[in-house]
Amino acid sequence: MTSTEAVLVGVDGCKAGWIAVRRASGMAPSVGVFATFTALLASLPENAVIAVDMPIGLPEFSGKGGRGPEALVRPLLGARQSSVFSIPSRAALYADTNGFTTIEAWYAAHIRASEVAVTTSDPPRGVSIQAFGIFAKIREIDALLIARPDLRGRVYESHPEVAFCRLNGDQAMQLPKKIKGSINPAGMAERKALLCRHGYETGFLDQPPPRGAAADDFLDAAAMMLIAGRIASGEARPLPDPPGRDSFGIPVAIWA
Repeated sequence: MTSTEAVLVGVDGCKAGWIAVRRASGMAPSVGVFATFTALLASLPENAVIAVDMPIGLPEFSGKGGRGPEALVRPLLGARQSSVFSIPSRAALYADTNGFTTIEAWYAAHIRASEVAVTTSDPPRGVSIQAFGIFAKIREIDALLIARPDLRGRVYESHPEVAFCRLNGDQAMQLPKKIKGSINPAGMAERKALLCRHGYETGFLDQPPPRGAAADDFLDAAAMMLIAGRIASGEARPLPDPPGRDSFGIPVAIWA
């Protein structure tokens, strides 16, 4: 299948669920937000190629630097490498799957996940609060790929900073997207300019993101869509190459 035939979809997690930028052959791109990954999949045709900024394929035991893909992509990113979280063991990710109704319960669950992570990693390592914040979304995709092996050839893990680096001739972005948790306009402008060089219209990228998603989520999803195109056309490369496999046979690699 060529990238001109497939529906290309770039996805990032956001506050309201998942933000997706999609483009069908000969059409302008569009953007939308979906409460669940299942709802997103239901909106897409069978031939959609999806690149998502979310870890896919979980280790039973976590080594130095996380899974293989994290350790491989960090050296490419220079000052941007802190954007690549180390992913703990599957047991840590599933240590507490409750829906949290209070902030106290959330912090308690983070401590439990960290305790399990320490016992299933070498060197022993807990879980950062930022990584814990995306556990529910990691589990959402993990459960789908365990239940539906057919999705493993349609849903691919990527990473925005790795994507921007690849799209920029293997040069990492100079400026951060955020500084101390706030959007950095210069870093956003650097990424928008790069996305426009790869075919996006400025007007599309300058629109406010859909409700429930932030401006950086929107740009990340736009970059993921370009990686979906690279995957569909055979240009993208996995790190590692060939991908590893987790205990369920799910491929483990970051594509760009």
